[in-house]
Amino acid sequence: MKLLLTPLIVASALGLSNCAAPRSHAEADARTGAALGGVAGGIIGHQSGRGIEGAAIGAALGGGTGYVVGKNKDEKHGN
Repeated sequence: MKLLLTPLIVASALGLSNCAAPRSHAEADARTGAALGGVAGGIIGHQSGRGIEGAAIGAALGGGTGYVVGKNKDEKHGN
C-alpha cells in the first residue's frame, strides 16, 4: 500500500506546489501536464516496482508537453 501511495503523493505535491493563478496557458498546461504525467507515471512505474521513478519521469514529460501545448495556445491567442 505504501508503494501505491508514494507516486500519488509526489504527483499531488507537484500539482499543488504553486497554487497561484497561472498568467498564461503555458503555465496552466505545464502544471496540469506535470500532475497528470506524475500520476500516470507513478501508476505505470508501480507495476514494475519503480513508482517514484515513474512518477518523476511522468511529471517531467507531462510538464514539458503541457508547456509546449500551452505555449502554442498563447501564440495563437496573442498572449
